[in-house]
Amino acid sequence: MEGALIARDRVGVQDFVLLDSHTSETAFMNNLRKRYQENLIYTYIGTLLVSVNPYKELDIYTVTQMQLYRGVNFFELPPHLYAIADNAYRVMCSEYNNHFILISGESGAGKTEASKKILQYYAVTCPTTEQLQIVRDRLLLSNPVLEAFGNAKTLRNDNSSRFGKYMDIQFDFKGAPVGGHILSYLIEKSRVVHQNHGERNFHIFYQLLEGGDKDLLCWLGLERNPQKYAYLIQGRCAKVFSINDKNDWKIVRKAFSIIDFTEKDTENLFGIVASVLHLGNIQFEEDSNGHAIIRDGTQIKWISKVLSPLNVDLAFYARDAVAKAIYGRTFTWLVNKINGSLANKVGFLSSDSTRKTVIGLLDIYGFEVLDTNSFEQFCINYCNEKLQQLLIEMTLKAEQEEYELEGIEWEPIPYFNNKIICDLVEQKHKGIISILDEECLRPGEATDLSFLEKLEEKVGDHAHFVTRKLADQKTRKSIDWVDFRLLHYAGEVTYCAVGDFSFTLFQVLCNSKNAIIRDCFLLSELDNRRRPETVATQFKNSLMSLIDILMSKEPSYVRCIKPNENKEPGKFDDYLIRHQVKYLGLMEHLRVRRAGFAYRRKYELFLQRYKSLCPATWPHWHGPAAEGVERLIKHIGYKPEEYKLGRTKIFIRFPKTLFATEDAFEFRKHLLGMVPVPFLEACWRGALARKEAKKRTWAVQTIRKFINGFINRKKPLCPENIEFVQLVQYKYFMKLRDHVPKNVLDKSWLQPPSILEEVRVAAGPRRGEGGFCSRVISVHTSCRKRGKCFSFSKQLQQKVVTSAVFRGKKEGYLQSINQPFMDTRLKNDINPKVLQLIQGEKIKYATPVIKYDRNGFKARDRLLVLTQSSAYVVEMAKIKQKIDYATLKGKGGKSVFSLWPLHFNWNKNKGGLDNSVCICSLQFRIGSGKEGTMVFTVGQEPQVFKAKNGQLTVVRMNSGSGCSCGKGRSFASVLAPGQAGRC
Repeated sequence: MEGALIARDRVGVQDFVLLDSHTSETAFMNNLRKRYQENLIYTYIGTLLVSVNPYKELDIYTVTQMQLYRGVNFFELPPHLYAIADNAYRVMCSEYNNHFILISGESGAGKTEASKKILQYYAVTCPTTEQLQIVRDRLLLSNPVLEAFGNAKTLRNDNSSRFGKYMDIQFDFKGAPVGGHILSYLIEKSRVVHQNHGERNFHIFYQLLEGGDKDLLCWLGLERNPQKYAYLIQGRCAKVFSINDKNDWKIVRKAFSIIDFTEKDTENLFGIVASVLHLGNIQFEEDSNGHAIIRDGTQIKWISKVLSPLNVDLAFYARDAVAKAIYGRTFTWLVNKINGSLANKVGFLSSDSTRKTVIGLLDIYGFEVLDTNSFEQFCINYCNEKLQQLLIEMTLKAEQEEYELEGIEWEPIPYFNNKIICDLVEQKHKGIISILDEECLRPGEATDLSFLEKLEEKVGDHAHFVTRKLADQKTRKSIDWVDFRLLHYAGEVTYCAVGDFSFTLFQVLCNSKNAIIRDCFLLSELDNRRRPETVATQFKNSLMSLIDILMSKEPSYVRCIKPNENKEPGKFDDYLIRHQVKYLGLMEHLRVRRAGFAYRRKYELFLQRYKSLCPATWPHWHGPAAEGVERLIKHIGYKPEEYKLGRTKIFIRFPKTLFATEDAFEFRKHLLGMVPVPFLEACWRGALARKEAKKRTWAVQTIRKFINGFINRKKPLCPENIEFVQLVQYKYFMKLRDHVPKNVLDKSWLQPPSILEEVRVAAGPRRGEGGFCSRVISVHTSCRKRGKCFSFSKQLQQKVVTSAVFRGKKEGYLQSINQPFMDTRLKNDINPKVLQLIQGEKIKYATPVIKYDRNGFKARDRLLVLTQSSAYVVEMAKIKQKIDYATLKGKGGKSVFSLWPLHFNWNKNKGGLDNSVCICSLQFRIGSGKEGTMVFTVGQEPQVFKAKNGQLTVVRMNSGSGCSCGKGRSFASVLAPGQAGRC
């Protein structure tokens, strides 16, 4: 919380969930504006972080700030990117599960910088060693290389990521980063050959020309002036004052050496960059046959000569297509090369799979609406549709799971489900991508207009699709004949179907002398007779794979907002920000998060903060935290409709309830400031004087007591000398601690002081004999330590007890004596979430079991966990059923044991199922419904199956032995393989 009501009026609330008007977009914008004007660029929506780009340096990213947020409770400090990073890291380390942080927003909102800051936080705060320092450096330096080849200046951002990036950071069981892996999505290849006015090509072209040494440029056939190259001057801004290409080149060159690139790799890579520039300078002319020819061969000598009977227009198109294909595939090669460098070569130090944890960083392009929206914008917006769907689903799931865990009633939440839009794009045989595939790959001539006609035919009746032909009179004016419009969750976007929605597969460059080109264009592609996938399908499949990756991890979200188009500090453009709030789905997320309760906090934390408001809880509450909170809120005067008490948390429904509590806390805290200063000074001086007087009195009494003890030291123990003698004893034994004999045969012993020799202990041995007793104890301890080295001693004790219990009572007992005993049946691999749900009950026994369904008796693996008071049936991290022992019923000589939905009647006198019985049956009932029979018999091999008569049949081997010592298996070993069967 941020203090008193006055402060909240000035800077707003740090969590949008605490807004009274949480459904009002105006209230949302007002809160965002208040905080931005006070340089508070971060605000929460629950655990989602909203970040507004300040367009200036703020002193909030120092090492001191990193240490401040390290290991601190998520809501204990003001909102920050470091809090998101630290929370993901701490939960990963404590629960051993994987996380991801999704960073989204439009170009210029600060996504790339946020990703860098999170990486830097982990590099500084995570434990590391000299060996792991290399991994950390490679993780950090992979960024400038990817930015050089994948980022560019756009109208909205001088360092705009023109590709999507997902990076997994791998951690060992100590929480140290040991490796990483990067996935890239949809590099903007069209930028290689065309840039809008005011934009640049990818950074690496300008860095090479500006920073490359003279010999390198000469070897590549390049000049230092970017104005010489057609692919670099279309945007008319080759020089940008905010970008230092020469300095960035030095960073990239250093990064190549750190992330394990050989000199040959860099030579080939720069050769490809240069060849793209030379390609752009090739000019075509028409010969007498109408074919394109190259009269000036200056550029050809630096690349390769390809003969093809094309006209001039197609020749230029083919040139640009080759340039885009080369750069796109080279970027993929670069990412794979970096992955090889980041691969975990240190190795996880634990074989336990739960210890191999990762935190993923997803820096993905935001929803884009441009004047002309091409195929690339279509893919980007489709990606954001999928991520919005994922965000809502995972948020709803997390909310519902928390309510269920806390025992709070869950009410369904209405929200816009954008699955209908995702299906419009990706549905098999009916979606836009499937229609595009058919048009691109079908025999005959396919055009952009035929694609548009096919869309109108197959999805023309869809509520979120419209073309000029299908639109009403008013809408028709804003759609061209070659356009189609999709109604996304964030608004309407009109896409141009000309040019971008058809593709060519290039089958050249396989025999290049450049090793990277040969790796990128494989000869095997020419021999592949399968129908090639289109770019749209490849992107859809990669996006589906990404969604699967994210669904398997715990999420955190960062939503980045650009406050204005001119990159001006302090300027808050309401219209622009309102549009971003809409397409980032922030209001939707807030409604879901706020559906039930505005505030929830663990009892311990709530009580720690507000305990001063209740005399019963101040200054200390010694009972359970839940009872303390209940006492506290009753004293404050909470009404029943204002809160709910869960199992571990308090849920407060209305922000005004919390604010009233917070203001009361602030008032109580500042009451001290209303007391006159002279009175405070007098009270403080009095307190100090009383403390000093008490200390002096204690000192006088202690000195007097020990002087009296010294005078009476030779008398038998009495009140006058007991503390003095105890002091002498203490000092002697503390000194003896460092002079204990090293082995049993050492007879030396520290001489006790004379007082221990002469003084007799009342009703006990002589003091001198005390030294002898200590010596005897020391020898016994040494012997016991050495005895523990023999592993058979404990097992021998166990076998003696077992012999007394089973001798003459268990068939096959003699054959089982030579089998080793199991030390424990407790499993160390119980999921931490299960341990948390069990809430601290002491586990007495845990073993894998097999559960058979009521219908069909299908086998399912489960874990049976027995505590002092209950039995739990567990599947993975979920408790499927809890049975309190107190609910078990019994009657007569029989007992009914309830485990899972089956109620078994079994003989109490024989202690369960008698393994010596070869054939028997067991009657059971399912709840209070139908009854059934379980048949136990013998056969050639142990198995459990449903017999033809519908009965569950358990078969053990026909051996006459009930042990697992090679003579056969018991019924228990069939029902619980892996644990039962020990003799």
